[in-house]
Amino acid sequence: MKISPNSQCPCGSEKKYKKCCKPFHEGLNPKTAEELMRSRFCAYSLNNAFYIINTTHVDNQDYTSNINSWKEDITNFSMCTQFVKLELIDSIEGDSESFVSFKASLIQDNKDASFIEKSRFLKVNNKWLYVDGTIS
Repeated sequence: MKISPNSQCPCGSEKKYKKCCKPFHEGLNPKTAEELMRSRFCAYSLNNAFYIINTTHVDNQDYTSNINSWKEDITNFSMCTQFVKLELIDSIEGDSESFVSFKASLIQDNKDASFIEKSRFLKVNNKWLYVDGTIS
């Protein structure tokens, strides 16, 4: 999916995409785990698999060195999912480890696939990476 830079960002920030997640998708590192979480939701909605791959920690269960297979899995998920809304619940920012709780409202096969997750992020070489999450 393509999006105009002047469109509202899919991450729920109510900012324009060009002033929100687009700079991260183009290579700027998010300063906080919350910014990373929002930019990852946006990347999924835009089918930007490489951003998801590049912002995932090696300890994540989905991490693999088979980039083509991983990209295909992300693309299949993104193409079969409607990313309706992202709502921030809580954010605990630390210097090297942070937690962000959110609700992702999704539709798959015309059914509600929404979930609430508490995500864990680690800062590695001054870059936030998604490690894992607990779904409630």
